[in-house]
Amino acid sequence: MASSDHLLALIENTPDLRELLRSPFGFDIGRKRYGDGLRLASGAPLEPIAGESAGGAYFLCAGKAGRRPVVFASSEGEGGLIADDLADALEIVIGLAWQDCLTFSGRGDVEVMQVSAQHLERSLTRGNPELAEERATAAAALSLRVVPVADLVVRLHTAASRTEPDYVVTTDDGDAYDPPFGDLSEPRHGGWR
Repeated sequence: MASSDHLLALIENTPDLRELLRSPFGFDIGRKRYGDGLRLASGAPLEPIAGESAGGAYFLCAGKAGRRPVVFASSEGEGGLIADDLADALEIVIGLAWQDCLTFSGRGDVEVMQVSAQHLERSLTRGNPELAEERATAAAALSLRVVPVADLVVRLHTAASRTEPDYVVTTDDGDAYDPPFGDLSEPRHGGWR
């Protein structure tokens, strides 16, 4: 498995890959400044590695057992663990509408997340018929796998469920971000279409 430093260097030095990860996948290493002033509740620092267009930020945490967990903090005040290392995080970012899957999780119910993921996947592929090809291209460039959506949901749920107590995101003032799981099971107006 590639190290976080290797993956970040590969993205930085491969303009086509950098652009592909920025859009459509929302992982933009040019937005490292997002998330200034955030840390873990333990006081441990977070290393910003990327941002996304809505103002959220991806961070590497201090290593555990040779792996550096990845935390995401949204601009709306939700945050937490999304993966045990950058390779896992990138497989989730590339293969799953993961932020919406967390939003429509019914407070972290993995079955609700599976249903949401399937609806989101249909919507994404309708809006971007080239998505499967873009996923395959990004994964191959990073020497990662294209993982089935159902497996990614389980991985995301497992990681996000471990946010407390070690991966709670806080501001410099000590204000804690909300947990990553949203209350909704489906969109409010009209449900899934």
